Amino acid sequence: MDAAGNASAQTAAVTGRTAANPTGVVRVQYRNNSVPTNDQEIKPGLQVVNGGSTALALNTVAVRYYFTRDGGSYAIWCDWAVVGCGNLATRVVNLPSAVNGADAYIEVTFTGGSVAPGGNSGEVQLRVSRTDWQPVNETNDYSRGAGTSFADATTVPAFIGGSLAWGVVPA
Repeated sequence: MDAAGNASAQTAAVTGRTAANPTGVVRVQYRNNSVPTNDQEIKPGLQVVNGGSTALALNTVAVRYYFTRDGGSYAIWCDWAVVGCGNLATRVVNLPSAVNGADAYIEVTFTGGSVAPGGNSGEVQLRVSRTDWQPVNETNDYSRGAGTSFADATTVPAFIGGSLAWGVVPA
């Protein structure tokens, strides 16, 4: 109804999704460490933030960066991490079927460590490329953002113990 009390015709249903736990135990912050959208590398900067009141065990956390493969196979390098690259595990996982902005994701897990309440893991700098070094088109990648400063990124979901704890998985 409008302000005068006139009823309008019904419109089509609208579907929406709310980010899981946006102010809860864990958040992921992202920054784009490679501004070009069509070069040979995807370079996400990631950090895990503890929004809870107790220490967050990093070995329970998995972070997923969703992207489109644009063909070929991929390799991942950790260029630098506050927690140490040796304390991370990374892999590319192909989705069973493509979704909006992704047919794969990069998963980052931690082998140990913890984050104090209100603290963060510190930056993890990743570099991802096709193994044949062909350019990748990042313009249609679900998790890619343009920001070059860390900010909360609901398009980079976090899982704790295998359950979604932050962000929105692409559909």
